[in-house]
Amino acid sequence: MRIFSGIQPTGQKHLGNYVGAIRQYVEGQDRADAIYCIVDLHAITVPYEPDELRANVYDTTAVLLAAGLDPERCTLFRQGDLKEHTELCWLLSAVTAHGDLNRMHQFKEKSAGQRELVSAGLFLYPVLQAADVLAYRADEVPVGEDQRQHIELMRDIAQRFNERFGETLVVPRHRIPDVGGRIMDLQSPDTKMSTTLGSEQGTLYIRDPDKAMATKIMRAVTDSGSDVVRAPDKPGISNLIEVMSVFRGVGPEDVEQEFAHAQYGDFKKAVADAVVEALAPIRDRYQELQADRAGLEDVLRAGAERARSIASGTLADVRERMGVGPPD
Repeated sequence: MRIFSGIQPTGQKHLGNYVGAIRQYVEGQDRADAIYCIVDLHAITVPYEPDELRANVYDTTAVLLAAGLDPERCTLFRQGDLKEHTELCWLLSAVTAHGDLNRMHQFKEKSAGQRELVSAGLFLYPVLQAADVLAYRADEVPVGEDQRQHIELMRDIAQRFNERFGETLVVPRHRIPDVGGRIMDLQSPDTKMSTTLGSEQGTLYIRDPDKAMATKIMRAVTDSGSDVVRAPDKPGISNLIEVMSVFRGVGPEDVEQEFAHAQYGDFKKAVADAVVEALAPIRDRYQELQADRAGLEDVLRAGAERARSIASGTLADVRERMGVGPPD
């Protein structure tokens, strides 16, 4: 089995990234042929600074390695190093419905936030995302809940291609964690935790000092009640229960039972302790790695060579099936 997933090099990585994606990446390298991509081409679809983008790629690489990715057990590379992704994106756009792209929730959300230019790249983002995955004929894509719609679209694209041109692409399935697939902003628990769209105090960064992590959790918005239970009208406490469940490795119902008689303050303290215990070693290792850009570049370059050996074969097959270029 083969796994593929991509991660944006935008800003600092936070608790939501770790719970929803990074911990799945680490687990995946021990059960399959795992390929992970830092998607710098996706990052240019919204306003950005070139120097910051390059720095963020290295920053994200350091975080992934610090969290437990091992270049000897997985393939880790930078999307922009492989031209195969962009060419495959264009070819797949020929079997992608314009109406499907119009219905993408993330396009609507991100385009609404653009003050000057809503780029065509943002509109085609899901097609490039499909190319990222389909280039490697991946069976499984570990993602957060917010990416469910994009995975369904890439499945449709693969199926439509195969029906039109013959069996060529693997139709992937998503792997969304039952718990923690969507971690919410600590200050606005109705919105997803985000580097770009979230609040500073509501976003817990992996690079935060221990005290800052604990303070953000202790100040997390909750309701006026006192019961540590999940409920639609208790989004803040429900979010913290999910976080605790992930770091304890137990079900949310077990967390509710353990803290059935606790006050919110005591529960928040326990959550803060669990988060700091898990993330502090990753932060410390990250600080060691991020200073060695030459070493990080070596990892990305080696990963790109391995990735290209797979993606180039898929692209050649797609071109041949579609009648693009000279026949073999």
